[in-house]
Amino acid sequence: MSIIAQSTPDPMPALYLLGAVLCAVAIVYRLATSRLSTRYPPGPPGKPLVGNILDVEPQGAWTKLTKYKEIYGDLVYFHGLGNSILVLNSLEAITDLFEKKASTYSDRPWFTVSMPLLPYGAEWRTQRKLAHAALSPSAVRKYHIVQEDLAALLCKEIMDTPNDFFVHVRMAAERLVLIVTYGLSVNTADSQYISHADATMHMITKNTVPGAFLCDLLPWMKHLPSWVPFQREATRGRGMIDTLVTMPFEHVKRDMDAGIAQPSLTRELLESADCDANTLHHIKWMAGSLYGAGGETTYSTVLNCILAMVLHPDKLKKAQDELDRVVGTARMPLISDKADLPYVNALIKEIMRWRPVLPLGLARCSNAEDVYRGYTIPKGTIVIPNVWSIAFEPRGLYSPDLFEPERWLVSDKEDMPLDPADWTFGFARRICPGKHLAENSVFIFISTLLAMFDISPPKDGQVRVEFEKGMVSYPLPFECTLGPRSEAKAAQIRERAAQTTV
Repeated sequence: MSIIAQSTPDPMPALYLLGAVLCAVAIVYRLATSRLSTRYPPGPPGKPLVGNILDVEPQGAWTKLTKYKEIYGDLVYFHGLGNSILVLNSLEAITDLFEKKASTYSDRPWFTVSMPLLPYGAEWRTQRKLAHAALSPSAVRKYHIVQEDLAALLCKEIMDTPNDFFVHVRMAAERLVLIVTYGLSVNTADSQYISHADATMHMITKNTVPGAFLCDLLPWMKHLPSWVPFQREATRGRGMIDTLVTMPFEHVKRDMDAGIAQPSLTRELLESADCDANTLHHIKWMAGSLYGAGGETTYSTVLNCILAMVLHPDKLKKAQDELDRVVGTARMPLISDKADLPYVNALIKEIMRWRPVLPLGLARCSNAEDVYRGYTIPKGTIVIPNVWSIAFEPRGLYSPDLFEPERWLVSDKEDMPLDPADWTFGFARRICPGKHLAENSVFIFISTLLAMFDISPPKDGQVRVEFEKGMVSYPLPFECTLGPRSEAKAAQIRERAAQTTV
């Protein structure tokens, strides 16, 4: 008789498994109780694991976020996948965080597939100091003649080929930045740089939006192999940005070595600085940031103006009457006329309010945990200033949904909305250094177009009113009728354009 011994099961694996399960339960419980004990700002209800972070739409989110203000108030909070996003729906909240707590809220978030936005620190302060010196209100006066020349050229090109006005406005805006920043002639700008700048800015405005790519919500994905599609897109985008910044900068250096460099912001900085490698780096990227973004406000606002005039011919007539009365009919407007044109200025303000160029501003990132209005804001939170909500806040005598330049001409300032100049160009320490240059550009391009052209719907009367939904919002292509107001105006445009020196 043989006896077969039966083995006794080893209890250790089961114990390990039980221990792992208990640890996981403990961790989940700790996280849950920690979240319950911490008071975060209000926001839409979330789901397990992913929270409500996927409720943040990467394209065109401003209208949805503005509706959330009615439910949750000035602060709307999103979280999940290890991320947190806070939307600020009022200028008061934006001022409280971006200005009064600037040391915590002046950083920029990192977007994997787009422009690396410089964090707040010594390098940023150095570049900002250079920009402010070169673009102060007094410094930009020397560019008035360039801006007026380009406004005349814009009119000439629109008169010659009116159906291509989108292209002409884009060219005028980018020529201006290239001439001011690098001293390039119109012909050089057109042939070598503008096409690439246009493609690069389209890439940046599409990608520099929170949630545009899953890798922005899951940062570990940046370590994936280079053949992964978003990694290829990131490599291509960084190459486009490097070319955008480097090529015109090197162009100026070559021209300076040859003694033929034209006056420009970059030449001025290179001549006044001790140009070691570090200083050259700062000048190059400061100039590049102006070149990359400087034309977008002008481009978008001028197109918005043309569309608004198509839709509101009575407002166009009022602006033209004021221009004829103040400027006269013997010349085009000048930037020096600005103070004497209250209705034109009101019209421009209304265009900027009616369609904010940057509906969600430019996001910030908190560099430390903070408490605001009794709510905890975690370190690393992306903070979005919802400019659209400010623009469409019910305030004063007129509905925010109407296009009414008259809202800016009321006698009591309490009946006015918040001035677009206070939110169009950013906030506090991160306000756009090119603000004064951009305001002059917008004024002279718009006032000249209004003075010289009649703008009306196309023959079939059908006007497409749709807008790009990326970081920058500008009209999608639409048709209209653009023509000189008279033969005398047409002759005046040709004569003034022939006198330009750019």
